[in-house]
Amino acid sequence: MARSSSGIVAGLTVAAVAMVGFLAYQASAHVPDTLGKPQVKSSAPAKPPRAKKNPATLPAASGTGERVVYALDDDRVWLVGQDNKVQRTFKVTPGTVDPLPGTYKVTSRTAAGTGSDGTTVEHIVRFAANQGVVIGFSAAVDGTTAKPDASRKLGGIRESRADGTAVWEFATTDEKVVVVP
Repeated sequence: MARSSSGIVAGLTVAAVAMVGFLAYQASAHVPDTLGKPQVKSSAPAKPPRAKKNPATLPAASGTGERVVYALDDDRVWLVGQDNKVQRTFKVTPGTVDPLPGTYKVTSRTAAGTGSDGTTVEHIVRFAANQGVVIGFSAAVDGTTAKPDASRKLGGIRESRADGTAVWEFATTDEKVVVVP
């Protein structure tokens, strides 16, 4: 008797699995093509738009008051006074590891040293870390702003020597740094 009941259970199990497979096949034939694909709405921009005529315009969502603003997508920095007016803006060459968008404070400063890429740098202003890499602004003493070695994790955001001096004078310890996409 035990043998026949186990045979019945096995037969019912096979029939149930076959039925589930059939129903799954039937359901898949009626699935809309868009199911499982991200729905992109072109009417809503992913980030606040910048002025097309002047890409150096300060990003709208960068906070208020005195601050350094760093735009990841634009590779641009703004030094903004207490009156919310831009005192200086300039392009930079980012490292291979970016800070995450958010608000930071300058944590440390060093007048001169060696960057993680071996370059002699000055006016090092550190404000973040990501993936175990310290991130900050600096200027190469030789004035270069070459693209970094993509095979290495580097957090130095390179600027010209003149821009480096401006950041050094503006961004003292605890100065607010706002990173936007």
